[in-house]
Amino acid sequence: MDRLADKVAIVFGAGPNIGGTIAHFLAREGASVVVSDISLAAAQETVDFIRAKGFTAHPVQGNATVEDDVRRIVAETVATYGRVDIAVNMAGRVHWSHLLDMDMDDWNESVLSFPTAGLLTTRYTAQAMIDAGHGGSIIHLLSTAAHFGEADGTAYTSSKAALLSFARSAAMDLAQYGIRVNTVTPCAMEHQLWTLMRDEVLDPNWQKPTRGGFYSRDDYLKMLPLQRFPRASDLAWATVFLASDEAQIITGIDIPVDAGLRHKYPTWTPGDHTGVNIRDFAAKTYITRFGEPVEKLVPEQHPDPISQEK
Repeated sequence: MDRLADKVAIVFGAGPNIGGTIAHFLAREGASVVVSDISLAAAQETVDFIRAKGFTAHPVQGNATVEDDVRRIVAETVATYGRVDIAVNMAGRVHWSHLLDMDMDDWNESVLSFPTAGLLTTRYTAQAMIDAGHGGSIIHLLSTAAHFGEADGTAYTSSKAALLSFARSAAMDLAQYGIRVNTVTPCAMEHQLWTLMRDEVLDPNWQKPTRGGFYSRDDYLKMLPLQRFPRASDLAWATVFLASDEAQIITGIDIPVDAGLRHKYPTWTPGDHTGVNIRDFAAKTYITRFGEPVEKLVPEQHPDPISQEK
């Protein structure tokens, strides 16, 4: 429980799924955590949860793609806790479109957002570490989109791939200061079953759309060798490891948290042999907030639309 004792972390992105869970796990391991989000209410909700558990956290509002905001967030962290040892970044904007229909404003916003947030969060947290005379750990959250081509995802895949390459180069630039830069790659997440993808999971009459490039959660589940989607807690544990002294010799790597998806033979579909299906999986799944279960995801009990939060 003290793997991060006496360390100070900033988490850029604070919702109760991925960002909030990572912040919770960092705090649970002993870090003082500054929780940053474009929405102060979201940051405060995460901080309230962490403090209620008896851990240390501080909220701050800001946009990780805006230089003045990131500079201010880092300065407030140092003013509040005296230092920065860990930074976790997952900020960016997502736009989905077939390349023939791509809106240029959407393209520019999406493609620039993830690497821009990567640059700013890395630059200013690293400078704080260097100024204080100590090393640290900087972690960026990616996506399988950084490693594969995805239909209707040219903007998103381009942006995440840019962040992956940025992190590798940043690891080289900062190694002389004892600052490590790594990435964590999830695939489709379990919480998306009750947020973005709920209809196909909860509606027994749901039919897969016919537009090009679409796949269902059932299709996706059948492709996972471990036959479950990653949870926010899985990402949080990988982040805790990279933030801790256990990983003090590790820099420039990417940890896939994807149930084996990236490394399986492409044409092998594990679920075709085992009979795994999305409705049975969902019936055994719990809705979680900040990495803790709050209720069972039982299809028959969720007839109405629920949160679309990412």
